[in-house]
Amino acid sequence: MSLRWSLVIPVKTLVAAKSRLAAATGPHRIRLAVAVACDTVTAALACPPVARVIVVTADPAAAEPLAALGADVVEDPDRGLNTALRTGAAHAARVAPGDAVGALQADLPALRPAELAVALTAAAEFDQAFVPDAPEVGTTFYGVRPGHPFRPRFGGESRVKHLAGGAKELCLDGIESLRRDVDTPDDLRAAMALGLGRHTAAVVAELWPGSG
Repeated sequence: MSLRWSLVIPVKTLVAAKSRLAAATGPHRIRLAVAVACDTVTAALACPPVARVIVVTADPAAAEPLAALGADVVEDPDRGLNTALRTGAAHAARVAPGDAVGALQADLPALRPAELAVALTAAAEFDQAFVPDAPEVGTTFYGVRPGHPFRPRFGGESRVKHLAGGAKELCLDGIESLRRDVDTPDDLRAAMALGLGRHTAAVVAELWPGSG
């Protein structure tokens, strides 16, 4: 089934972003968080089934560059990740009620548009579906078809939560870049092996010259 998608990407306040990367990135941590979000949004916007990207954030330092890339920016009510996602989904329902709605993590610096398209095509076959992260503990994508309740269950062991909520787990080959979110230095190294987007690659090149 061919569907158009509105994707909601939550971007937390950058002072709190990527705290587990602080030791490795030092004063560049916020720049890295912005760059990673920029690469995620850029890849999502370049994915053919994606009609729009809705960024939910309360941080102007993130809102401005992401809006410049073409994202719709919605104010985060600052009541947790899933509330932020529901806020973005409500905006999507107002502007494009016929679209499928998906939640996408903001920390996917190696994301490939074609790999995201594979997942969205598969998700269109189910009322609700999700993609687990590489360790199969968390979730990087959750989506619903038009007219179905949007019930994201991100945070902690969200893979189990989404399964318990009746969402179909998408076990697909060839979507490694969609499953590789970045929270730790090891995650970042794994994303580097897949190939970083240009924004993240530029910051990494300054942090670790010769790493590419």
